[in-house]
Amino acid sequence: MSARRQSGAEAREPGRPRVGVSSCLLGHAVRWDGGHKRDERLIDALAPYVEWVPVCPEVEAGMGTPREPVKLARVAGELRVLGCESGEDWTRLLGSFATRRLRALEGAELCGYVLKARSPSCGLADVEVWQPNGPASRDGRGVFAAALIERFPLLPVEDESRLADPTLRENWLERVFAYRRLRAL
Repeated sequence: MSARRQSGAEAREPGRPRVGVSSCLLGHAVRWDGGHKRDERLIDALAPYVEWVPVCPEVEAGMGTPREPVKLARVAGELRVLGCESGEDWTRLLGSFATRRLRALEGAELCGYVLKARSPSCGLADVEVWQPNGPASRDGRGVFAAALIERFPLLPVEDESRLADPTLRENWLERVFAYRRLRAL
């Protein structure tokens, strides 16, 4: 490779790629009960390779900590985010937040994202969806995760449960670096 091409690549790719992450996975006390879900094995394995950009949709949208837990529910054919006890509808607040936060994340030059599995806001897949007259299904996607994927369809996105598999984690990390190279073009 020529010196000119090498220096150009270095200029486009300084430091580690930026990766969005659910804040609770980093150990931030943002969960409904005031706790966290720090995933030491995952975070410590990836930290040397990426720069984390933490996001907690529920706290950043203004729901506070601690707070009533929420669930996904199908109401009149629409997916809603409801308080588990009160039934308070948080759908509009979380949807508005997702739009604003994802617009801001465009400037962050993210090259990947790690979401909290099965969360009503961040769950990538298999999120419980409560039905009005029947058992919950496991076919939902969190509202922030859905907006993220719609806004950035090519972004390498996984949840921490899948990244516990070393082979999947290595594949995802390769996709993060490939995405960074694609952005540089």
